[in-house]
Amino acid sequence: MEPAQPADRVPADRTPPEGQPPVDPAPAGAVPPGEPALVEPAGRPAAPPTVGAAETGELPAPPPAADARRSERSPKDMAISLLVLLIPIALLLAFYRGFLGGDQPTVVDPAPALASARAANAFPVSQPEGLGAGWRTVNASFQQVEGGATLRLGYLTPEGRGVQVVQSSVPAERLLPTELTDQGQPQGQADLRGRTWQRYTARGNEQALVLLEPARTVIVVGDARDNELRALAGSLG
Repeated sequence: MEPAQPADRVPADRTPPEGQPPVDPAPAGAVPPGEPALVEPAGRPAAPPTVGAAETGELPAPPPAADARRSERSPKDMAISLLVLLIPIALLLAFYRGFLGGDQPTVVDPAPALASARAANAFPVSQPEGLGAGWRTVNASFQQVEGGATLRLGYLTPEGRGVQVVQSSVPAERLLPTELTDQGQPQGQADLRGRTWQRYTARGNEQALVLLEPARTVIVVGDARDNELRALAGSLG
């Protein structure tokens, strides 16, 4: 005896009996009777929908080609780059020193300060005479101070040292500690052109020659050598 063949499934007639309202068809997604329902496992979050680059408007980041090229620079390349920067700087310095006189000190005219000191008639004013061409006047000033007046003439010696001539009517007991500091100590005498000067130490590596007179005190002080100090002191008339 042959097994019975299943009959073809025929859609059920959903026409309601006469006098009853029509029945809506099964909503979309409803599981037909007799079919197993698909259920997500409990506790498992739903996967977020993927969003394409076209929807977000963002473009993918380019590959780090620049960083790779930068890391591949050798020490030789860095040295060449540094040399390219240093050459213009060296040329500018050479032009400044060679053509513009960047290393040359500013020379001033002492005549106005000397004229002011003579006009004040506070003390006899002496001006260096007979100094060689290598001596340059770099500052000159005259001012009235408490207890008197002071004339200052600053020079750069032929050896490039700094020395200053101070002529003042301020009493020596006040002037010397101010100009020579507490380090100023007498070191003997020096006779120059018929005048007796006192040798003193001064601040740091400086030394001084001091001429004490009734109406003024003259100080020649600086870090110049002894022969240049004596030459400047002896040039004062």
